[in-house]
Amino acid sequence: MIYPLVRELAVDGIAVTVTCRVLKIARQPYYRWLADPVTTSDLTQAHRANALFDAHRDDPEFGYRLLVDEAAANGQPMTARTAWAICSTNGWWSAFGKPRRGKGGRPGPPVHDDRVNRVFTAEAPNAVWLTDITEHRTAEGKLYLCAIKDVHSNRIVGYSIDSRMKSRLAVTALDNA
Repeated sequence: MIYPLVRELAVDGIAVTVTCRVLKIARQPYYRWLADPVTTSDLTQAHRANALFDAHRDDPEFGYRLLVDEAAANGQPMTARTAWAICSTNGWWSAFGKPRRGKGGRPGPPVHDDRVNRVFTAEAPNAVWLTDITEHRTAEGKLYLCAIKDVHSNRIVGYSIDSRMKSRLAVTALDNA
């Protein structure tokens, strides 16, 4: 909310009219907020969010529908839509998520190297290398792993891990190999 900024600037000597004009907000809602900074609807929403958070912390596998029942049992009744909005805003999802669906498009043509021609054997070490980049989902976000495998020894000769899939991921794996 921007109204506390307007109040701080007014204390510093900048006129409310000028601040509201620069921030492109109306003065009347500011004065209404100044008379009652915490509305009853804000307070009610905060109590509902606390009840949903407590229920989610106790049972993280519950979705918003079950969290509504838990919050109502603790004295904070609300509709399922209100609970969904609060949970969605705060990122409180069930530990068992929905299955992810793709974009529905068809995959492109397969990529083949002319040198390998699907014959994954080599007569000497370091003659043929294969590489792959995989994406792994973690609690902190996605993690990308680029591995380089020697076909002759069937071992990983170089790898690189990063949080972003950039060209430097493959270059670092090559330098590592």
